Amino acid sequence: MAERAYIGLGSNLDQPEQQIARAVSALQQLPRSRWIAVSPLYGSLPWGDPDQANYVNAVAAINTSLPPRQLLLAMLDIEQAQGRDRSSGRRNGPRTLDLDLLLYGSEVIDEPGLQLPHPRLRERAFVLLPLADLAPELILPGAVPLRSLLRPEFASLCWRLPATRIPN
Repeated sequence: MAERAYIGLGSNLDQPEQQIARAVSALQQLPRSRWIAVSPLYGSLPWGDPDQANYVNAVAAINTSLPPRQLLLAMLDIEQAQGRDRSSGRRNGPRTLDLDLLLYGSEVIDEPGLQLPHPRLRERAFVLLPLADLAPELILPGAVPLRSLLRPEFASLCWRLPATRIPN
């Protein structure tokens, strides 16, 4: 049975908008999955480590019958194919591509290397604003309306970018 999965996309290196577009194209090719949509692109201030360029972010929606761990591994392969280097040890540092599995249906998982919903989803404007563009009526696990997590101060942390052609 297919589940709706939401995937966060982010980049601040090597032409970030093109990195996002390539990642969308790769996500559209995932096996046992059907592409739904991608949000508009957003700009955001760097998270955690301010000594880097601003990010370009989006959220994608797919229906998939891949199990969550298998989907996560496919996402890590896409990151690596686009030059993501996790060996620096610099947490929240600059990156060519960051893909985060945000939600997988109503699953709640807490395992090493896989937490759903994403553990920092509720505090990140760069995830919540594009997610609200895709699914404004979404109810998160625990019966939390997405709309209830949106805060006015997000406007200073994350902003919609001018229209860019991302395949939908």
